[in-house]
Amino acid sequence: MVFDFSGHTAVITGAASGIGAAAARQLSAQGANVLIADINDAAGDAVVASLNAARPGTALYAHLDVTDAARFAEVCQLAFDRFGALTILVNNAGRGSLSETPDIPLEEWRSVIEIDLFGVFYGCRAAIPLMRKSGGGNIINIASLSGIHADHGFAAYNAAKAGVINYTRTLALDHSKDNIRSNAICPGWIETPLTEFTKAVPQIADVWTNNIPLKRGGTADEIANVISFLASPLASYVTGAAIVVDGGLGCSNGQPNLPDILSRL
Repeated sequence: MVFDFSGHTAVITGAASGIGAAAARQLSAQGANVLIADINDAAGDAVVASLNAARPGTALYAHLDVTDAARFAEVCQLAFDRFGALTILVNNAGRGSLSETPDIPLEEWRSVIEIDLFGVFYGCRAAIPLMRKSGGGNIINIASLSGIHADHGFAAYNAAKAGVINYTRTLALDHSKDNIRSNAICPGWIETPLTEFTKAVPQIADVWTNNIPLKRGGTADEIANVISFLASPLASYVTGAAIVVDGGLGCSNGQPNLPDILSRL
């Protein structure tokens, strides 16, 4: 489904690749002005160049480390000043960490929480006043299935993403009065640079895929579809939701597939 985002401006973090880049392409193709924010300047510039080739002057790149609250405020203001509004914020930037609690270095724990949770807060804190001036808006936070169900060895990531989900609900409670809807998307295994490590060992990828009812990883474009929907008028009564997009991965309670086991006896 194609939506019309003419007159809208989106700030998207982590938009030089993966889900963020897919969201930028989709929102731009549907008429939005887009500010791409990332720490990968070369990749970010390339995405902006491709968007401006199709729609000149409608895309902008800004270097942003989401742990820098002051810089986040500057970037949101830049989008507002350049395009005259800020109506969509996609907090997508994130990082993972594979460590159990006794083994995780304190600086790594702080880094994951700072990027994955504080970064979302910094973005919302900067964007909400500008969305008020714009007449309202949509905040879409990329959480994770890991914020609902825990993973082995991902202590910091699980904690941060769970925080994003409940923080998103608070945003919905506090800012519906400002005509701002706030929702979280909880992806499962999506094939992006963040999950490339799973392909390094075929056994990991095979087990992961076999646990997904749809028997494949998701794509960045499939998450971008949900982002577009949530930002559109079709989602006008959706706020405070944590929408799972995981191919059915989170449906299981962890019990073995008894019918499958019995069929092979």
